[in-house]
Amino acid sequence: MSLKKCEYLIDGPDAKDAIATFLFAHGAGAGMDHAFMTTVARGLAAHNIQVVRFNFPYMIKRAEDGKKRPPDRQPKLLLDFQTHIEQFDNGKLVIGGKSMGGRMASLMVTDIAAQTALVNNCAAKVRGVACLGFPFHPPAKPENYRGDHLATISVPTLILQGERDTFGVRSEVEQWPFSVQVSYQFLADGDHGFKPRKASGHTEAENITIAIESLAAFIKKCVASEVA
Repeated sequence: MSLKKCEYLIDGPDAKDAIATFLFAHGAGAGMDHAFMTTVARGLAAHNIQVVRFNFPYMIKRAEDGKKRPPDRQPKLLLDFQTHIEQFDNGKLVIGGKSMGGRMASLMVTDIAAQTALVNNCAAKVRGVACLGFPFHPPAKPENYRGDHLATISVPTLILQGERDTFGVRSEVEQWPFSVQVSYQFLADGDHGFKPRKASGHTEAENITIAIESLAAFIKKCVASEVA
């Protein structure tokens, strides 16, 4: 069951009892209570991982008045992300997100954050980064690549990607240069939300379950030295 606390949705045990805390940011078009976010959060909670969800400022305003808004500009998103990292910094913190949220999480542990948003490089506070459906480029615009920082990222990073994700299909991802700290896994025939076509023989629920299991294993590995 989710616990609603201030602006957060928190699943799983209290931080002191949890194996790790996963700070989970939403994507551009849907907030922290989206079905995908809820399913993943509850799945991780079953692994004794505390999952903390939050809304970026533009999504908070959308929830208040019902008016759709585009995402805040990158500097504002990064500044907001930093406040949540500071709030839940406990020595066993992993951060990540769906699509845009995962990209922002990955930027938080690089110097890009400091250069664009006057925030601190949070690598020292974060044990790992997880990106669910990384938006490497806008659909049909591979020339607008947004993953350069992944070639030098120094924090363990997991990318879970649908094989036919229009923001970065498997054949593209396998050709891009990544830091040795980056690992990736593909979800069979999955789109940006990991949903496969019926003819593939796979199901959305199956892919999301696989993603949860892989993410839980990654988080546990990231904090293994802290809980040993």
